Amino acid sequence: MIFNFRLLEKHYTYILFYSLFFFSSGINTGQAQDLGFSKDTTTAVVPVLPPDSLGRSTPRGTVEAFISAVAGENYEKAAMYLRLDKVLKKNRDKVRLAKALESLLNDGTVFPYSLMSNDPAGKTDDNLGPNLERIGTATVNNEPFDILLESTNGKNGEVIWLFSSETIQRLPTQVEAAPIAPLIERVMPDALNASKWGGVPAGHWFGLIFLVLLAYLLAWAITKAVLFFIPLVWRRARNDPHAGIIKAFSLPIQIYLTVVFFVVCSQEAGISIIVRQRFSNLTVVVGLVALLLLLWQLLNTSTRYVEKRMGKKRNQAAVSAVLFLRRAAKIALVFVGIIMVLGTFGFDVTTGIAALGIGGIALALGAQKTVENFVGSVTLIADQPVRVGDFCKVGDVVGTVEQIGMRSTQIRTNDRTVVTIPNGEFSSLKIENFFHRDRFWFHPVFRIRFDATPDQIRYLLVELRAILYAHPKVDPSSARVRFIEIGTDAFKLEVFSYILAADFDRFLEIQEDIYLRMMDVVASSGTGFALSSQTVYLAKEKQPSEEKAAEAHEKVRKWVEDGDLQIPAFDPEYIKDLQNKIVYPPEGSSVYKNEQKDI
Repeated sequence: MIFNFRLLEKHYTYILFYSLFFFSSGINTGQAQDLGFSKDTTTAVVPVLPPDSLGRSTPRGTVEAFISAVAGENYEKAAMYLRLDKVLKKNRDKVRLAKALESLLNDGTVFPYSLMSNDPAGKTDDNLGPNLERIGTATVNNEPFDILLESTNGKNGEVIWLFSSETIQRLPTQVEAAPIAPLIERVMPDALNASKWGGVPAGHWFGLIFLVLLAYLLAWAITKAVLFFIPLVWRRARNDPHAGIIKAFSLPIQIYLTVVFFVVCSQEAGISIIVRQRFSNLTVVVGLVALLLLLWQLLNTSTRYVEKRMGKKRNQAAVSAVLFLRRAAKIALVFVGIIMVLGTFGFDVTTGIAALGIGGIALALGAQKTVENFVGSVTLIADQPVRVGDFCKVGDVVGTVEQIGMRSTQIRTNDRTVVTIPNGEFSSLKIENFFHRDRFWFHPVFRIRFDATPDQIRYLLVELRAILYAHPKVDPSSARVRFIEIGTDAFKLEVFSYILAADFDRFLEIQEDIYLRMMDVVASSGTGFALSSQTVYLAKEKQPSEEKAAEAHEKVRKWVEDGDLQIPAFDPEYIKDLQNKIVYPPEGSSVYKNEQKDI
């Protein structure tokens, strides 16, 4: 047997139909019956009609019963599933028509039973008339057409489905008179063709087994060849995660290709429609298994990749969440797969789905807090407002994050106590993370005595800002000192700058050094810090040095005469000269001494 692209093109309808089914989200719910509710049950009476004795009440029932009659070689009964108008009844033998239809179905494409409507009303969303149902396709004289069923009324007024008169009219005379033997019968021994099993020559059953093996080997060879050449063409396919994704696709694609090749080859070889339809639901199930296996493999590959990355970052909370989500997704996948398989074999799963839905709602309501905490933990892991080891403020709790679990987060406070916050509550609180700040805000307000003169204030504005520009641990672009207010008991000078420090302890060290230097400047100006007017001191207050005040006045006068007063803003060249003039750590400190030794 030669398999080529023309063969695929010939059977594109069948392949496309299987593909759309496997990747659709809808689930066949099987034998769901029309309940026939009426808007007003007190006035309307729905007559109960007896079911059709030949099983023609639904499209699926008609096809199953026709093939069953053909398998039993009861063509008189098979003809009762054909809708024959007066012209067909007069001019053509109905038994010959039944045999011709069998030959047409053998050569054509018939949908699996699970994809046929089992509703007496048929499908209403197939863009056909309300009384028509498509159950396959066929080709006569190189002209493809749809095999249709048509609904009509039986003898007792009940709705029955028959092969439409339009389909019967397309049956050619030569098919009726001398059908060509299919390929499977031409290659099988006469002994197997003469012996019949289930109304079909035994050669068809043996041929079916051979085609399964052939389809599998063909799919295996193609899959292996593609997997071999992809890394040669695409280098990224040699490493994770691409290699894992490609590997996840290999087995499901191989199974799916086996189904496609089997369906196409069995039809091309002329395997009887009786045999093909008997295994049609099984081929659908195998295709569904391929799809579910693909999702399963992708789930494993993606979650393991994420788990590996989170493990390198030592994010145990994320690893726990990934493991939990993987288990939950696998359970859901198994449940959906069972529902789809049961629906494929004709079981009514509507009631079961409804019951599980109600049970799920009840379970969710009962475990509301648990679900809330789990969703909160997923939010924390995905958003990552804090990580283990971060110093933060959550609500009114300040401390270091020690653990982020699936239910709660633990914070070690400065008092060395451990506060446990449920993740549902944690994710809804205001979170302030101090760990990621790159600099610290230094913004004291100095209160200067009321007896300070304007020149002393000018002196302070210049010298205090000079300290900020000259200090190597202060961001010069943000540094400023401003005279902001004449208060009720003091002049107020505001300092604004950012200190470049890696952590809070380092910030405190630098802030301490700046405070001490600024205290020296205030003392050298001849004034001092103002004391609160509400404070009563019994001791005699020490007066500022008049000598230093005179020096500050003289220095400001000289700045004014030379045009060098750095108010209201410093000259950029002067700022450039000042930068890093201050030695930090200060001379005489042990840290400075150790650094000098290292140099």
